[in-house]
Parts: sequence; structure tokens; C-alpha cells
Amino acid sequence: MIYLCVFSPAGHSATAAEAVASVWGSWEMIDLSRRDTDFSKYTFTQEDLLLWAVPSYGGRVPAIAVERMKQLNGAGAKAVALVSYGRRAYDDTLLEMKEILTACGFVMIAAVAALAEHTIVPAIASGRPDATDRVELAAFGKKIMEKYQSGNDSAVDVPGNMPYRIYNGVPAKPEASGACTRCGACSAACPVGAIPAENPETTDPALCITCMRCVYRCPAKARSLNAEVLAAVGAKLAPLCAGDRVNELFI
Repeated sequence: MIYLCVFSPAGHSATAAEAVASVWGSWEMIDLSRRDTDFSKYTFTQEDLLLWAVPSYGGRVPAIAVERMKQLNGAGAKAVALVSYGRRAYDDTLLEMKEILTACGFVMIAAVAALAEHTIVPAIASGRPDATDRVELAAFGKKIMEKYQSGNDSAVDVPGNMPYRIYNGVPAKPEASGACTRCGACSAACPVGAIPAENPETTDPALCITCMRCVYRCPAKARSLNAEVLAAVGAKLAPLCAGDRVNELFI
């Protein structure tokens, strides 16, 4: 059985994961952003293949994704780690994923770093993964499947350092404008329950991880980050994201 285990608030990690798995046939999706799922209910065997996909948050695996990943028992199933990032760097994210998956009983046979549109500053790596990326990622998927089918479980070396990079989150949180219709789509979609269903115009800053899912899911386009804050973040990231990066396969 093939599974795509994805934490993809803005959808970019999922796009990259689906491109890699596009040559694998059918799969079952496990959405790590869902608050209503008991992830410990899943059981696997050594014959299963799981593609894990997360965005890099400040060079780290999102904490809520780590919490949910640790609920699953790999039982020797084969795993592929995919990290999407918005051109700056993915730092220790792949190494952290490898350590988590190994501790959970998975055997990591490959890893992918994929360029993706920056969720906070969409002008950075805009439109990625694009059509060219998807072709390249599918080629990665073909090589991964060949290794999986060969029974080769050799260890994969990925970049990163320990101790991991410190990441304290993004202080800015999305806010609702007067255009909010109180439809509740943002509350239902929020991976951490930071938007109360009874008062969807508000955001609990103590819970919000600035994943931007509410911004992408709002049908009225009523949610956004403060414009001045967004401009400041963009200016800070611009020099760090100069030049291009490439999609990478570790196998």
C-alpha cells in the first residue's frame, strides 16, 4: 500500500508530493493538518511505502506535524521524506524528518527537497512547483520507486545539523477584515484550532502558527497579514532568497 502523509496548509507541499507520486499508481492520503483524526489508528507493514511531505518552517519541521507524525508506528514500512521550501533554505528540516521517522519505526529510503511558493511572501518562488518542477519531481519518483521495488533499504544521508536550528515562529498572525462573512471555513481548516468557530473574525495568537491556511481557504479573501508587516518580512527575506535553487533528490 502507498500512502501520502502530508502537512500542507497552503497546498504547495501536497502539490510536490503528488508530483513525486504521480508515477506510483494509486495511494491513500493521510492529511496531517486535520485536527479530527486519530493518527494512531493507522497500521503499516514492511511492504508499505509512505511519502511524508511538510513545508520547512524556519529550517525545521512544523511542531504540530512532528506531534502528529509521532502518533504513527512505522513497523518497518519504507518512507520517503519530502520538504518544500520557499527558496531561502531548508536547513535542518530533512535531517529532523529522518530522525523522527527512524524513531517511529520507518525505514527512510529517499528524500526530496522541493522548491515551493513562499506561503507568507508569495512573490518568492511564485508558482512553484511549476510544470517543469512537476516533471522533474516525477522523475525523482520513478527513481525512488525503482529503489523501493529492488528491495534496497540502504540508508540515506541528508543535509542538516544537530542541534537543530532554533525556530520560534512568526510573530505576525493573519487578521480578518470587514469582508469576513463568518462562514467558518477558516475555523474548520485551521490545523491548530486557533480560530474559534463561534467567533471566526478572531485569531488566538498563542495557538496560531502563521501557516496561512486560513488565508488560502477564505472564500471572501477576508484574511491576511498586516500589509506593513508583510512588506517588512518581504524586504528581510529578499536578499536571503536571491538567485535560484534546485529540486534535490537524496537516494
